[in-house]
Amino acid sequence: MSRAETTGAAPLEAVRRPSPLWSLGLLRSELLITFRRWRTLALLAVLAAVPVLIGIAVRIETGDGSSGGPGGPDGGGGGPAFIAQVTNNGLFLVFTALAATLPFFLPMAIGVVAGDAIAGEANAGTLRYLLVAPAGRTRLLLTKYATVLAFCLVATLVVALSALTVGALLFPLGDVTTISGTTISFADGLGRALLIALVVAASLTGVAALGLFVSTLTGSGIAAMATTVGLLITVQLLDQIPQLHAIQPYLFSHYWLSFADLVRDPVYWDDLVRNLGLQALYVAVFGSAAWARFTAKDITA
Repeated sequence: MSRAETTGAAPLEAVRRPSPLWSLGLLRSELLITFRRWRTLALLAVLAAVPVLIGIAVRIETGDGSSGGPGGPDGGGGGPAFIAQVTNNGLFLVFTALAATLPFFLPMAIGVVAGDAIAGEANAGTLRYLLVAPAGRTRLLLTKYATVLAFCLVATLVVALSALTVGALLFPLGDVTTISGTTISFADGLGRALLIALVVAASLTGVAALGLFVSTLTGSGIAAMATTVGLLITVQLLDQIPQLHAIQPYLFSHYWLSFADLVRDPVYWDDLVRNLGLQALYVAVFGSAAWARFTAKDITA
């Protein structure tokens, strides 16, 4: 008879080992806590308001019957590439809203939620109690990241659904003229809008991993959120400097707007694949860094 059997260590270990149902319960608890916070609801409300403001602005601007041209009535190209088509088809408001929110509003919201994931628990003093339960640091970190990914998807869908609703109320809906000049059915266009929303959500996974890593470095939720948003702004600025073109393809934001290629016929996949591959690289690098930091973190300090 082994030592474990004589001492009863094995049954005790089995009791402490978390079951899959317990893990699902932890994920459900994290989702409920995250989406019930006033801060989360306020972020989603702001994201939902952006398509409303864009739709009203386009409606007022084109109220005299003008088409508005790319980026505005003068055709200056100062706005999202899809905005010229919004008046003719409200579905383009979905593409316009996602193009307008992706550079800053969406990643900022993700950065706030991801940055607070671990640091917020440490600041509130609840992190050590979470780890007393049979969760384990790896399991807890994966649950936190899964919650942030869920927020990525929900936030993107909020923008898309708000834009679709406003577009249907203020503008006509019908067959979609692609960037290539061909025409596809409204159902096909709606399917591409959903695919674009999923691609946009996937484009935010790199920011989510970066924010989670920053969250493991500090015990202050505000500091983690501010650092993540600061890094986001810095990367965006670096991506706009022509002299840094050599490093720009490696910045997580460089291929964000490649989702526009899904509105071509046929679809251009090259930049889309590069974008998803780059996000996977950031998830792997910063996810591993977050795991290494969190598993060695002294939560009693």
